Amino acid sequence: MAFDKLSAEVLRQHKGVSFTGISTAFFCHDGKGHLFLTKRSQQTRDEHGRWDPGGGGLKHGQTVEANLLRELKEEYDVEPIEMQFIGYLDAFRSLADGQPTHWLGMYFAVKIDPAKLKINEPELVDDYGWFRLGELPAPLHSQFNIFMEKYGQKLKRIMAVDE
Repeated sequence: MAFDKLSAEVLRQHKGVSFTGISTAFFCHDGKGHLFLTKRSQQTRDEHGRWDPGGGGLKHGQTVEANLLRELKEEYDVEPIEMQFIGYLDAFRSLADGQPTHWLGMYFAVKIDPAKLKINEPELVDDYGWFRLGELPAPLHSQFNIFMEKYGQKLKRIMAVDE
């Protein structure tokens, strides 16, 4: 039996809704306790107006690590100095219309050179900046605090955050 390949746009519309979506998410940091966040614009899939560490959906045929490197280049035009897998998180959320979604996030801490960072998709970003974990902007992505409850101490160690 032959199946026609679904277009990238059709797959994008169904990720997290018709099947569990997988994302590679990254916490870009400078190794000195600063985290880079962007504020999501109305042009993003969801979480409009919320501050987000960054990431994107896993493309079919790419490894998680290759997807991470691609997303870093697409979004911020950077290559990692170091990257460490932090862990995974099941994200059960709802779209604005109430449609339930399920994403499996594969989370990484990525040390980058702040001087090399460039916003490559400005239409997807309303604002951005470097923040200390104790001084984060609001509102944060709906999964941010859930992530921090599970992996916050590990992220702090990686980022060299003094308690």
